[in-house]
Amino acid sequence: MFTYNTLKKVLFMFQPETAHHLGEYALRILPNCRLLNNYMVKKNFILNPKLSQEIFGIEFKNPVGLAAGFDKNATMIKSMPALGFGFTEIGTMTPRAQEGNPKPRMFRYPEQKSVQNAMGFNNEGSAKVLENLKKVYPFTIPIGANIGKNKTTPEEYALLDYKALIRKFKDTSDYLVINISSPNTPNLRDLQNEKFINELFSMAKELTDKPIFLKIAPDMEVDVAIELCKTAVNAGAAGIIATNTTIDYSLVPNAQDFGGLSGACLTEKSYELFKEIAKELYGKTTLISVGGISTGEEAYRRLKAGASLVQSYSGLVFEGPSMIRKINEEILELMQKDGYNHISEVIGSDLK
Repeated sequence: MFTYNTLKKVLFMFQPETAHHLGEYALRILPNCRLLNNYMVKKNFILNPKLSQEIFGIEFKNPVGLAAGFDKNATMIKSMPALGFGFTEIGTMTPRAQEGNPKPRMFRYPEQKSVQNAMGFNNEGSAKVLENLKKVYPFTIPIGANIGKNKTTPEEYALLDYKALIRKFKDTSDYLVINISSPNTPNLRDLQNEKFINELFSMAKELTDKPIFLKIAPDMEVDVAIELCKTAVNAGAAGIIATNTTIDYSLVPNAQDFGGLSGACLTEKSYELFKEIAKELYGKTTLISVGGISTGEEAYRRLKAGASLVQSYSGLVFEGPSMIRKINEEILELMQKDGYNHISEVIGSDLK
């Protein structure tokens, strides 16, 4: 019987970025293969009212979404229900197209079920991505747009990049995400300061009433991260996404000394920072947790800690296309075990 483990052996013969392109090609053509696509949607997309929730007037049929970085150019949106995702986040997009960092820039660590990437916001640019988005938006699941500044844009002009991107994507996405936490654009994380955050969200509020999230890095001191998140929320952020990849290279033996680590090695680091942020902000804003989530047990832990939604990406590399279905099934099992009738009872239950 054909399994993902069989396919994985083939894919792992290729460089990680090549394997990603092969996966992208398959997902781009999947919607054209209606029988297969419909079969996968029926098999993987868990449709259970216990998991459905409305956030910002948007229906999320299940709480597990695709994290940014996988679908940079909005070419795979139509295949996301076939993988079981309740929502998807495209990008990171920059105003102008850019090639990203020199190759090789993606590395697998199978023993640690982790990935390291130094992609550097490689994407086809906002105009092309917008063209792709207009073909599918609005879609059957919510779409988030993750935006970042161009590498060549000086720090003092970063605000203009984000302004242009918000204007461009506010009408073709259900929410937006400000990415100033990737480790792969030089000095980008320097923008994680209160002055820039205040200016950014004050500007954003004037441009759109769409929900705009701030995505933060896992490598900040807890107190600094909490204050930054508070500043963002007070300035108009609709919520916080925690966390991006980490530059703590001690988490994986023989890791590269550049780029960001994700996957299982990030699980505890991401959870611990998220938990502390949630203690301060749960009930005051919407929280999304991402980083090392590949099981229902871990997703459930994040929900209990205060996440309304969770995201995953790197786990797909190791677990395959049935992962999201299994996560949602495990969440339902754990809810039944704990006597919860709806996901809203789970969210933040550790803090109540």
